[in-house]
Amino acid sequence: MKKNKTIEVLSTEVKIKTIDQDDFICLTDIAKSKNPEHPDDLIRNWLRNRNTLELLGIWEQLHNPGFNPVEFDGIRKRAGLNSFTLTPKQWITATQSIGLSSKAGRYGGTFAHQDIAFEFASWVSVEFKLYLIKEFQRLKVEEQKQIGWDVKRQLTKINYRIHTDAVKENLIPAELTPQQMSLVYASEADLLNMALFGKTAKQWRDETPDPKGNVRDGANVSQLVCLANLETLNAHWIEQNLPQPERLQLLNHTAIQQMRVLTEDHHIQKLEGGKA
Repeated sequence: MKKNKTIEVLSTEVKIKTIDQDDFICLTDIAKSKNPEHPDDLIRNWLRNRNTLELLGIWEQLHNPGFNPVEFDGIRKRAGLNSFTLTPKQWITATQSIGLSSKAGRYGGTFAHQDIAFEFASWVSVEFKLYLIKEFQRLKVEEQKQIGWDVKRQLTKINYRIHTDAVKENLIPAELTPQQMSLVYASEADLLNMALFGKTAKQWRDETPDPKGNVRDGANVSQLVCLANLETLNAHWIEQNLPQPERLQLLNHTAIQQMRVLTEDHHIQKLEGGKA
């Protein structure tokens, strides 16, 4: 289970957590938008509704092989009676439900799979449901942007391993100490940094207040794509025994050309969004 995420819907904070790779939205937070003092009462009233139980039962039958239909039928028959009450925990325990999750305590609450949560939000307020869906979709778009950036960052790391192998095989003479080898690696890494960013790692650290990570961690998607290409080209030119000054000039010209294409590409800009 991952750490909770939060979106804001009509001035109400709504938590979202991941259970078994599915998004579960906090019904308690949704209920607070209408009944801030007693949100659990609203959830229990919703569960007493026969239409709600039909919805929950069908959802569980579609997604939950362990759902208990016998207990479900017993609950459904009692729905509508004045004496009928049902809490989320009673529903979960009796039917072995996986569509709801309920935990007591300060950091607890009742969560529901997004399919169910949207229905509850509609029952509370159609307006709230529409804004909830809008903010939820915005969150998913932001997550996809981050996934795209992480993939490009990993691609750069993988290509850098290829690049350092070429350095080891073609630039490092025999009998060098580990300290000397690290200096050669650093020199080649800074060759790429200089070609693309116009500065070495040390220059970036000196210019950056309270630096965290390195110059490449702040790169955008376009820069990371370009850097991955530069690493492959540099490894090739190392194998061709091109001297470092010549490679730096070639890499810089390549970076200028590729960044012009990448920054003009509409799809890349859309993927990056606000990431600078």
